[in-house]
Amino acid sequence: MSKKIVAIIQARIGSTRLPGKVLREIMGRPMLSFMLERLSFCDLIDEIVIATTTSERDKPIVEFCLKNNISYYRGSENDVLDRFYNTAVESGANIILRLTADCPLIDPRIIDKIISQFTKNSNLDYMNTAPTYPEGVDAEIFTFFALEKAWNNAKLNTEREHVTAHIWSNPKEFNFTSLQYSRDLSKYRFTVDEPEDFEVVKSIFVALYKEKGIFHLENIIDYLDSHPDVFKLNQNIKRNEGLYKSIEKEPQANLILDEYKKTHKD
Repeated sequence: MSKKIVAIIQARIGSTRLPGKVLREIMGRPMLSFMLERLSFCDLIDEIVIATTTSERDKPIVEFCLKNNISYYRGSENDVLDRFYNTAVESGANIILRLTADCPLIDPRIIDKIISQFTKNSNLDYMNTAPTYPEGVDAEIFTFFALEKAWNNAKLNTEREHVTAHIWSNPKEFNFTSLQYSRDLSKYRFTVDEPEDFEVVKSIFVALYKEKGIFHLENIIDYLDSHPDVFKLNQNIKRNEGLYKSIEKEPQANLILDEYKKTHKD
């Protein structure tokens, strides 16, 4: 019996660093619509669901989903792990691909590759894209069993806010690995957390979308290499800054940071 693979995209309006970013427009279209278009070129995803919150301010995301016939689930704003778990339950997922709506340049080739590699190894609980990939094509894939175990056992606020923290910070409980890129592209950044990030991503879409439609990681790297002024715009921003900020608020989560540095080699 085949297992249902569901891509769950975290999306909310209330970002502290760049509010409303997921629906911020590029060339007259919300960022989220570009991400969904790119994911539509994946061959191995069975369903895509937007996991947003019950907050009134996230109503525009729900309206976007209704208008575009996109499945969605509304859950806790702060307990993201609970929101994610219930989204997976509602969708009947056996394998979950976790994506965030601030990565509109997600590459369908990379997504199909991580799904393929993960499903070939029945012993794995979790796999992520290693930091040899740029921040902006990030993906994590895991079993429903691993997600449910984390949902039942995660106690720290950091573990509830960051969906997979309990999984990759407990190597004795979960079997996990990373998908490595053939060379180190960690210096590149095209996720959207800050205004400077948005300018980088907008520049990439304006330059590449009309010519190529669904362009890929290699096209983005070529563009940034040939436009150092764009590349430099967001180089001062720390990778996975949100995780570090969560841990600063919760000193007992320092063990999570230790494991993060081991498993992500950041």
